[in-house]
Amino acid sequence: MFRLDGRTALVTGAATGLGQAIALALAEAGADVAISDKPDVSLDETAEKLAASGRRVVKLGIDVRDLEQIRAGVKAAEHFGGLDIVVNNAGINRPLVGLEVTPENWDDHFATNVRGGFFVAQEAAKMMIPRGWGRIIFISSQSGLIGIPGQPVYCSSKGAIIQLVRTLGVEWAKHGLTVNSVAPTFVETNLTRKRLENPEFRAFVLGKIPAGKLATAEDVAAAVVYLASDEAEMVNATTLSVDGGWTAW
Repeated sequence: MFRLDGRTALVTGAATGLGQAIALALAEAGADVAISDKPDVSLDETAEKLAASGRRVVKLGIDVRDLEQIRAGVKAAEHFGGLDIVVNNAGINRPLVGLEVTPENWDDHFATNVRGGFFVAQEAAKMMIPRGWGRIIFISSQSGLIGIPGQPVYCSSKGAIIQLVRTLGVEWAKHGLTVNSVAPTFVETNLTRKRLENPEFRAFVLGKIPAGKLATAEDVAAAVVYLASDEAEMVNATTLSVDGGWTAW
């Protein structure tokens, strides 16, 4: 179960953290993987780790804020003969309390987290629909389901992703595509490490998770592999929380 042999996946924001873990998990499940990040970010570390899986890998420079780069990058992701799985992982989190949010902070979050992910999905769907099969997976967040102090813009952008997934999943189901998202709790990555180094904030986070621990990148990657698989055929337009129970109370 949950094998991806013969599939090709594209993972955005794959240089480090969640994106890297997701790319590795997809490869270990049998997929060939196109990995992307901004053109000035090195993908060498992820590519080297993928080489150990024995799967084919191609590196792509895609800044998801740039529509032309999206179009060229998604087309290049067909390098191995098709594109079956897209994981919209690229994102930013630059926390500011509500009274300090600037228009630039707002626009940066939505350009990367929402607009970029949407147009990657749109380009991928154009390739998947004629083939009658596809998996589009967004990395949203528990922050799209609840409020987190100090993150009004990030929470808003991740909530927008959850609504986007519902709508695209309904629109594209008739073509054999599923569109879902994974909503992790806090994982210690480059995006969260600085905040989690604050003992008070870390205690707040752990106190909200019934499991009493942070999620790992591998926990999130496992959920992605499931949603990418044939076994998840009837899971569509929904959000899978990987949060240790935070959003249940």
